[in-house]
Amino acid sequence: MKMWPFLLLLVALLLSTTATLPSEALNVRGHLLKSKTFLSPAIFLRPGSISNKIYFDVAFPIGHIALKSFDAEVVGEHGVPVPLHETYLHHWVMEPYYIPKGTDAAETKLSKIILRRNSGMCKTTLGQYYGLGSETRHTATWVPDPYGIEVGDPVAPPEGHEEKWLLNVHAIDTRGAVDKLGCTECRCDLYNVTMDEYGRRIGEDYIGGLRCCYDQTQCKVKEGFADGEVRKMFLRYTVTWLDWNDAVLPVKIYIFDVTDRALLEGKSEPSCKIEYQVEECSSEDQAKNDCVHVQVAKQILPRGGDIVFGVAHQHSGGIGASLHGEDGRLLCESMATYGEGQEAGNEAGYIVGMSTCYPKPGTVTVSDGEALTVVSNYSSERQHTGVMGLFYILVAEHEQQQQQVRTVSWLSSNL
Repeated sequence: MKMWPFLLLLVALLLSTTATLPSEALNVRGHLLKSKTFLSPAIFLRPGSISNKIYFDVAFPIGHIALKSFDAEVVGEHGVPVPLHETYLHHWVMEPYYIPKGTDAAETKLSKIILRRNSGMCKTTLGQYYGLGSETRHTATWVPDPYGIEVGDPVAPPEGHEEKWLLNVHAIDTRGAVDKLGCTECRCDLYNVTMDEYGRRIGEDYIGGLRCCYDQTQCKVKEGFADGEVRKMFLRYTVTWLDWNDAVLPVKIYIFDVTDRALLEGKSEPSCKIEYQVEECSSEDQAKNDCVHVQVAKQILPRGGDIVFGVAHQHSGGIGASLHGEDGRLLCESMATYGEGQEAGNEAGYIVGMSTCYPKPGTVTVSDGEALTVVSNYSSERQHTGVMGLFYILVAEHEQQQQQVRTVSWLSSNL
């Protein structure tokens, strides 16, 4: 009888660890789903300060695997989630790279590694495999069965190299800030900088954005806060995966950027600027309650297939974004959710989630070389600086799906 309390506790623990996963996730075609939580290197911030560092060789599952989800949030040193109105998570990105075997993480630099970029067009600026911002706590990243993002293939790295992962976390401490929203939108007048992190002069027409809120800059705070408490925080991230096997169908990652105007302007090379500015609407539009800024861009999808997942990334003021086929058909729409309280995950005035698309396989198909249109909508009741309009999709190529069918058929007839 003394075993019953222990068994009840064990059952409770098992239920609590799987409650956030889809029902299909517990066992995918007979293969065990694995999950592990990691912490980034420590992030130290005082009121108004900025941390925007790249961490090399961060903790990550080892082996040839299929990634199924990647969830993250900022927590304090005791593991308590930190609300956005205290530390704003501008963005985090995760990306694999190749490096000569035996290289120490402390000696790693971007110039010495080979980045393993996604399949999108903005390879020099948006090469990450995963990346979100303030919406990270309530934005799904689950890759539906039978798909997975393939990483860790032992034959993929160049000879003498191995695969590692880097993490970039851009966090802004807004405790005591004179203008919290202005700090999170990286308004240059609040940061009192005239040069960017590369020593380039910032022009007067650049009102705000990443060039003004780089690592170790300081946003303006109220009197008495400048020497406030230094906080120790981490990005806590949970990776869920399967060991790679023939039942998993690989997907390609594409990230579309609404600032890429190259195709619309008749240029051949992408021009992904990542961020843009939303101007305040006219008094006439305000009177008509019609203050919506619309940004549109087109990009070519190199290889077609079935879209199996889609989500947008926007900043405060964002309403939502959509992706359309060459004929105008809607492929995916992702809408912003705003918080209504003070607690972490429900912060009023901040985007705390973006809706996702999970089309039934075969229902949303795109062709090789198809020109896709991304549309990003923001409220323009006031000016917004340094905003983003990115759209992230996963595509299962038809050729790969046919190969899987042939493989499964052969295994069924020969085993």
